[in-house]
Amino acid sequence: MHISTNPVRQALLDRTVSLGSWVQIGHPAAAEVLATAGFDWVAVDCEHTEIGIDTFGAVVRGLHGRGSVPFVRVRENDTLAIRQVLDLGARGVIVPLVSSGAEAEAAVQAAKYPPRGVRGYAFCRANDHGAHFDDYVRNANDDTAVVVMIESRQAVEHIDDILQVEGVDGIFVGPYDLSGSYGLPGQLDAPPMKDAFDKVLAACRRHGKAAGLHVVKPTAEAIERAVRAGFTFLALGIDTIFIDQGARQALQVARGA
Repeated sequence: MHISTNPVRQALLDRTVSLGSWVQIGHPAAAEVLATAGFDWVAVDCEHTEIGIDTFGAVVRGLHGRGSVPFVRVRENDTLAIRQVLDLGARGVIVPLVSSGAEAEAAVQAAKYPPRGVRGYAFCRANDHGAHFDDYVRNANDDTAVVVMIESRQAVEHIDDILQVEGVDGIFVGPYDLSGSYGLPGQLDAPPMKDAFDKVLAACRRHGKAAGLHVVKPTAEAIERAVRAGFTFLALGIDTIFIDQGARQALQVARGA
């Protein structure tokens, strides 16, 4: 059995449940709060926010030593975008808009050092600016998790080709983008969406790959449904949603007092 020094990558390989959350507020404090709460991993969203590489560097420093493995959804499936976040200390990348085996292969190659990939060597924060260069390079390919996002009808149609790519540790369904690609934005319980989820989950079982899902509003019912369906790489909520929900609950209690 493969053993990774990254506990979340190991959970992906073993298809055991790991619980993460999503950061869209570009400040280290948001990530620090989530990490201190006890999430296994915290993913910074560099695709749908104004978080750039400088801010990501600050956020990943905030996560250092707090127990949560730093993940990042990169802005695009691009070699430089993936290389930069790994050099800054991300231990897992979530790559958006992967719709074919070729695109999945490109994501893996960007995240892995030769001979498996094309990641460039450098003294960087991830190897303590060269102080631990040899150890880092020796272990990085096994340590770095690669998760590709399934968020289009085309991706569902090519799911077997995507999962056959060596180095893809799992997939992550983007439910709202996926529903939009079927012309059903936000209608996650519509029959075509249920069929798409079933097809993706069945393919993950066939290929022995982890299935991930963003439970945007993490109610007990929604989490239990996702786990029963077979999703193991679970993102629960978003920092902005937690603030919104907490604020609304407090106001409701106060106004009813």
